[in-house]
Amino acid sequence: MKQIDKTIIKARNQHLFTLVKGSWVKLLIAMICMLIQAGATSSIPFLIKPVVDDIFINKDAGMLKLIPLAVILVYFILGAAMYGQEYFMSYVGQDIIRRLRNSIYSKISELPISFFHKETTGVLMSRITNDVNIIKAMVSTAVTGALRDVFTIIGLTSVIFYRDWKMAAFAIIVIPIAFFPIVKIGKRVRKISTGTQEAVGELNSFLHETFTGNIIVKAFGMEDYENRRFMEKTKALFKLELKSVKAKELTSPVMEFLGGIGVAFVIWYGGSQVIAGASTPGTFFSFMGAVLMLYGPVKKLSKLNNVMQAGLAGADRVFEIIEKKTDIKEIANPVIIKQGSHDVSFENVSFKYGDVMALKDINLRAHAGEVIALVGMSGGGKTSLVNLIPRFYDVWKGALLIDGTDIKNASIASLREQIAIVTQSPILFNDTIRNNIAYGNHNASEEDIEKAARAAYAYDFIQRLPKKIDTSIGELGNRLSGGERQRICIARALLKDAPILILDEATSSLDTESEMLVQKALENLMKGRTTFVIAHRLSTISYADRIVVIVGGRIVEEGTHKELIAKQGEYHKLYQMQFNNHSSI
Repeated sequence: MKQIDKTIIKARNQHLFTLVKGSWVKLLIAMICMLIQAGATSSIPFLIKPVVDDIFINKDAGMLKLIPLAVILVYFILGAAMYGQEYFMSYVGQDIIRRLRNSIYSKISELPISFFHKETTGVLMSRITNDVNIIKAMVSTAVTGALRDVFTIIGLTSVIFYRDWKMAAFAIIVIPIAFFPIVKIGKRVRKISTGTQEAVGELNSFLHETFTGNIIVKAFGMEDYENRRFMEKTKALFKLELKSVKAKELTSPVMEFLGGIGVAFVIWYGGSQVIAGASTPGTFFSFMGAVLMLYGPVKKLSKLNNVMQAGLAGADRVFEIIEKKTDIKEIANPVIIKQGSHDVSFENVSFKYGDVMALKDINLRAHAGEVIALVGMSGGGKTSLVNLIPRFYDVWKGALLIDGTDIKNASIASLREQIAIVTQSPILFNDTIRNNIAYGNHNASEEDIEKAARAAYAYDFIQRLPKKIDTSIGELGNRLSGGERQRICIARALLKDAPILILDEATSSLDTESEMLVQKALENLMKGRTTFVIAHRLSTISYADRIVVIVGGRIVEEGTHKELIAKQGEYHKLYQMQFNNHSSI
């Protein structure tokens, strides 16, 4: 287990190093600025000795003119170095976060459909926004501050050892003593931060669900119920945040107390040296100034450790996603499926979700240009079957072939280029109608987009909109009616011009008038394409070349409408339920 952990840590460090390496020039400039800043900071207490001894005690007029100029120069250099290191380290930090966000989004995009069934949208959103923001605080604030403070500590330590090495040894002895409680507190902060980030993810998921489902919340009068649920989640988050505050703020009193011990010793020992005549007041005040300035960055480091631990907890959650392996893998030299008409064959195909068998021994061949209707009771396996064609899932046993080629040996990109899908719930994006129709084919001409809109019976209603084809349709197309959204989806599929078409209950949620228009649009879409139609309304599949009845994950009947009615089997039962009992399957 430890070996696995080390391997994971090594891989994550390598990934972060690769991200940092991309901005090494700016990082180098920032480091130089930090060194200059540390040198300027260290020179401030160094100047205290001539101020006290030469100006106040020896009353040297020449030094009175020189020292103020030196102080102005030091502070100018200090200010310029601070600005430089802040800007360049922020640039490096922001750039790392930008690329990390890109990595996690790209990874999530390539993960299979099964991953999205296990994870909630809100939690995934939280990984990209909240968790990455916490890493940003670690990179931009903690790493920057840690490097700067370490350089400053080195510079100031050099000053105090130069002034009096014995007194310096006693002054800094508190630093290693403080190390142990700070490390222990840091571990607790990291654990609490992980819990906090999970709570934020759950809160985001809750918000996403209630905002997208607000019509149901209102329709069922559940506003108070959802308010209570939200308050419970914010209360849980509040408790975790308080725990975090308790742990984080404990570092300051620990450092203050230990620092006070160090300062007390310096006053006692240094004062006795001045009284004995072994040291000058200038040396003492220079030393004391350096020690007081030294404890500042040391205390900051203890706080930065808490930020670092929270960032590492965020990094763990982000890398959890980045390191996920996809189940849908492409072979080294895949076959490229060429554009054109295709046969689709299922040969002894079985498929299961986890331990639950969804399809068993499916044997089915759809010839090029043939329309296959899939019918059966809900949960029978119809959607599972069509989801295997674009490799949203892989078959468990058997093989799925396109023109004799096992799709596992084909390029995933070329496979999916051959397939267009229209689902029961129209999936559109918060963009213009133009961009939704041209989704996946942004190089399409104006003429092609209009032609697709006309063929989908969408052109007329588009022309009535305020900005016509450039009208923004809102989240999930909520500014359009159900039938209008579906026709935009059909126009999108028409423009893609894919030879294999999957229609998953594309008309089941529409009213009669909308269904008639959508059905006409679908007839245009299906011409010349190998089509799989999932339908609950048997009246919508009279045009099918073959009807396949699926029950319990198996094909139990296959034939034309007339042939299946004559068999008096499962299809006949479904038909009777719909047309004699007026039931909807």
